[in-house]
Amino acid sequence: MCGIAGLIHLRGEPVSPVVLKKMTDAIAHRGPDGEGQWIENNVGMGHRRLAIIDLTSGGHQPMVSVDQRYVLSYNGEVYNYREVRAELEALGRRFHSASDTEVVLGALAEWGPRAVERFNGMFAIALWDRVAQELFLARDRYGIKPLYYSEQGHDFVFGSEQKALLARPEFERKVDKAALLEYFTFQNIFTDRTLLEDVRLLPAGHYGIIKLRDSHPKLKLTQYWDFDFREPELAASDDEYREELDRLFRQAVNRQLVTDVELGSYLSGGMDSGSITAVAARSYPYMKTFTCGFDLNSASGIELGFDERSKAEYMSYHFKTEHYEMVLKAGDMERVLPKLAWHLEEPRVGQSYPNYYAAKLASKFVKVVLSGAGGDELFGGYPWRYYRAVVNDDFEHYIDKYYAFWQRLIPNTQIKQVFSPIWGDVDKVWTRDIFRDVFKHHAEKFTSPEDYINHSLYFEAKTFLHGLLVVEDKLSMAHGLESRVPFLDNDLVDFSMRCPVRLKLNNLSQVLRINENEMGGKANQYFQKTRDGKQILRDVMQRHLPGDIAKAEKQGFSAPDASWFKGESIDFVRRKLTAGQPLLYAYLDRDAVTKLLQEHLSGEQNRRLLIWSLLSIEQWLQCHLGGRRVG
Repeated sequence: MCGIAGLIHLRGEPVSPVVLKKMTDAIAHRGPDGEGQWIENNVGMGHRRLAIIDLTSGGHQPMVSVDQRYVLSYNGEVYNYREVRAELEALGRRFHSASDTEVVLGALAEWGPRAVERFNGMFAIALWDRVAQELFLARDRYGIKPLYYSEQGHDFVFGSEQKALLARPEFERKVDKAALLEYFTFQNIFTDRTLLEDVRLLPAGHYGIIKLRDSHPKLKLTQYWDFDFREPELAASDDEYREELDRLFRQAVNRQLVTDVELGSYLSGGMDSGSITAVAARSYPYMKTFTCGFDLNSASGIELGFDERSKAEYMSYHFKTEHYEMVLKAGDMERVLPKLAWHLEEPRVGQSYPNYYAAKLASKFVKVVLSGAGGDELFGGYPWRYYRAVVNDDFEHYIDKYYAFWQRLIPNTQIKQVFSPIWGDVDKVWTRDIFRDVFKHHAEKFTSPEDYINHSLYFEAKTFLHGLLVVEDKLSMAHGLESRVPFLDNDLVDFSMRCPVRLKLNNLSQVLRINENEMGGKANQYFQKTRDGKQILRDVMQRHLPGDIAKAEKQGFSAPDASWFKGESIDFVRRKLTAGQPLLYAYLDRDAVTKLLQEHLSGEQNRRLLIWSLLSIEQWLQCHLGGRRVG
């Protein structure tokens, strides 16, 4: 697990070692155990190392192949590297270290770009071919590891974080206004845009090649993998599905225990992290576990249930882990916002500052931590969302209904007013088209509600899960901590995509009967009948967890911000968003935003997600456009 960076001067000027070192220094937090640079004429590759497998100098990067043809800068872990190594050895290749980096390098040299299809793990890869004068970039199937690039001016630059690109003094920083509109529609960015013009995020499941011998070198992208949720043509028995899920889940967790440093696990109190801990603890007696809880003295309503420390403590007792906890208060959000904005680089799904503190806690004791991310998206953990668009006239009707539900921050009816200062620059951005383009490679003829649910699972894996993974990477690596996600094991994901909807969601037939009237006085009934997700996972995990944990309703990892924003943090919100001259009002209309804020403060609407996003964007503008580093 590391940080990578690189620079190519397309006009042939030599790369400055000073500039390349600035790029790697900007992401030093990702790799505190070592650094390296490799320069040849107009090409430079940089690396920061977090030593996890093979702690010797044998894992040093950038790594050059034995024949001197290839130079690799790689971030990630390929958990099946031993199997890939055995294949390569059978073909006559020899290895001089125990690192997975050398295996990745050998695989790419042997099989070319398609080698990435053999990797089971998380990775961002940069490979320079000195003979062909080509740069190869790749990102893992699911987007666990980020990789940014920019073609601004006559330079091509890339890095694990945007900060590596911005370290070049000539880089021109401008807000991507279309991306800003996209974010304030979905609280996420579905496209490959970022909030900075000319900076792109390489899509998950893609690789790109730029050929310097072309007359006009440009990165050309190829998609090598995609999610594909569909009903099986020949379904097995329910018991067979359960047995196979149990086998694959245990295999996935055990695969990701490979490490030469100490490993721990998040333990939120829920089923996903608890199941991972249960399986891992059998191989790691007294392993360390970590939980963040929340001070609920000023919470109200549903937020009174947001603290899950008691459940985590119960599971820690059950699995005999060495357990550590941290309690967050309203002031912790206020204090961490500058550092959070610096490391996160741009806000994505939800309030992410609890993740920052969880990673900070874990990093004090271990260098590798297991996370439960992915369980909800693979096995249907948000049924109340999928059911919103389960009965439709056709595909476009489905898009309209699901899109309306996913306008998380500012509805289309208010977008023009809120964005009036820059409306002339974004009036051609159609967020419904952005939403629909997520499905651009998918068939549009569906015959059953299960088809629509599978497409909703696809949508959330491509967008919501991807946003969570970007946050997970940035906030763990901010503390030099490697976060692993066993649910995103290739074999387990393949199984989940062929698992019948009926085994994930129990109440589909009941929901179909009330769907047409869901908002007609039956909202409570609808809500109760749509909290039935991850049924097969719950059934299987009862083998590993206390029964009441496996059967418990889903609880997200969220702070009681709705209450805090109206109470303890109200002065902070007003100071950041209404006093003085906040930077965000160069892009958003102050009166329109103030009206939305007032609706929350008065209790008329719960706009905690919008308030968090406004705070985050304001801090982002200060940190990244002002060029001021914090933390």
